[in-house]
Amino acid sequence: MAYENTRDENLAAMTSAWSAMTRGFLRTATAANRAAVSAMLPSADGESDRDTERVSPPIPSIDYSDLDWQFDRTVDDPDHISVGDTVTFEKALSDEDVRAFAAVSGDTNRLHLDEAFASDTRFGERIVHGTLASGLISAALARLPGLTIYLSQDLEFSGPVGIGDRVSARVEIVENLGNDQYRLETVVRDEDDDATVIDGEAVVLIDDLPAE
Repeated sequence: MAYENTRDENLAAMTSAWSAMTRGFLRTATAANRAAVSAMLPSADGESDRDTERVSPPIPSIDYSDLDWQFDRTVDDPDHISVGDTVTFEKALSDEDVRAFAAVSGDTNRLHLDEAFASDTRFGERIVHGTLASGLISAALARLPGLTIYLSQDLEFSGPVGIGDRVSARVEIVENLGNDQYRLETVVRDEDDDATVIDGEAVVLIDDLPAE
């Protein structure tokens, strides 16, 4: 019994810490997306005015978003999430992304970094890290309404992604598991090659966003 109590306390502490970290990452989501939308909208005289906030966007994004990134979703209210809802996130995976990922992760496989080496492999060129490409699934999940916490992910890789290719990740809720947990189908496509490169499933927990 003492062991079970200790295990439960440790799990609770870990969950609290993870939730706190994730909340801090998402806290300024709405403000960041408002700034991005404002930058893209023309002013009254036809010129862009980055210093004026004009609209409250219908779909808040996460902080630090880039204007070149694209996403859409079918639900905006976490209370209305249901089976069939989807989110799609899309961006180009550049050489800078690949080299930054290699530096951060420590995965310095020459297949991703050395053109001469990669040209002699079955791929004939450098390719994006598989984990970097699958990371777009996490970006899509982060754009579900509410505070999304990753619980599990299964992946199958079916093709490479070239350096600079535009890649999309689509997640679809396929089952409500109860207790604010959902199972999702996750698919990553190389839009430049018009091919599916990753298939899988994820389970997430969706909490309410903390009050601003």
